[in-house]
Amino acid sequence: MERQLPTALLMFIASRYAMDRIFGVLRQAGLEGVSDAQMKLVMNIDVEGTRLSVLAERAQIAKQTATALVDKLEAAGWVERVPDPTDGRARLVRPTSKAAPFEPVAHAEERAIEAEWEAHLGAQRMAELRSALESLREITDPYL
Repeated sequence: MERQLPTALLMFIASRYAMDRIFGVLRQAGLEGVSDAQMKLVMNIDVEGTRLSVLAERAQIAKQTATALVDKLEAAGWVERVPDPTDGRARLVRPTSKAAPFEPVAHAEERAIEAEWEAHLGAQRMAELRSALESLREITDPYL
């Protein structure tokens, strides 16, 4: 008899599947020289930019690891460090214009994945899943 997987693991499996699909279409679209670890870090950058320490926390990696990943991304022209307008001593990491064409590619794949999941689950169950995950975010997302 197959064991019943924990809900958190089921969510992780679905998340991993989605990331693999998104990373795959980004590579097909010409995104080269960016590792999965770097892409996972970039996924956590806010529109206005994000401090390196916050990126490290969100990606659940050491700040030194995040620094090394950002250094490589910056050297390749994918991100830049800019002054934080709220704190003159701090810097924000944000995507460059080189990365901009890939954002719509990623969002299109996100929509395709959700459409496939909705087709599989049905509109009501998909809406319930989304609602449940949004409710869980209230107690699980430290960045709200």
